Amino acid sequence: MTSRKTILFSEIEALIKGLNTETISSERKTVLQPLIDFIQKKVRENLEIRINFICTHNSRRSHLSQVWAQTMANYFNIKNVSCYSGGTESTALFPMVAKTLQNSGFQIKKISEEKNPIYSIKYANNEQPIIGFSKKLNDNFNPKSEFVAVMTCSEADGGCPFIAGAEKRIPITFDDPKAFDNTPQQAEKYNERSVQIATEMLYVFSQINS
Repeated sequence: MTSRKTILFSEIEALIKGLNTETISSERKTVLQPLIDFIQKKVRENLEIRINFICTHNSRRSHLSQVWAQTMANYFNIKNVSCYSGGTESTALFPMVAKTLQNSGFQIKKISEEKNPIYSIKYANNEQPIIGFSKKLNDNFNPKSEFVAVMTCSEADGGCPFIAGAEKRIPITFDDPKAFDNTPQQAEKYNERSVQIATEMLYVFSQINS
């Protein structure tokens, strides 16, 4: 009996269908290959796949990576995938990230109003929402072992040569859209980074034979 494919929100599905993985350079595909290999090995062995995306502040790139990776796993019906994010320090999920995801079709609900708010991020009616908030990479919310640590920024990559409990550590770094905060290009640049991450996660999960 084959498991039923997740039906994503139509706006997200349309966005994904408009992405072009041919825009990813061969050099960048080489950077992504270790993550593909890690996921494929786990699928082959029918094991849980835990991916923790790590950045310095766990406020922008790590959250975009977590959300898009979880969405693409469901898009391709890859089972047993749990995506997380963390930072070398805890700050807050940057509001423009939530806005960018909302503009892409995700249902965003702020479920706490504290300094470091908690967001519910839904990509499908019948799937549990992703819980988005800033946390340190070793927070109790995140796995303690049997996970891959994906370093999404060069600062965290350089500052954390060892991630406790990680089976593997893979640098897949992205330019920080923070550079465009409080400029007229802010929304455009956050969307640009989100689309890049979505395209690369689409490529990663499209390579998995389940």
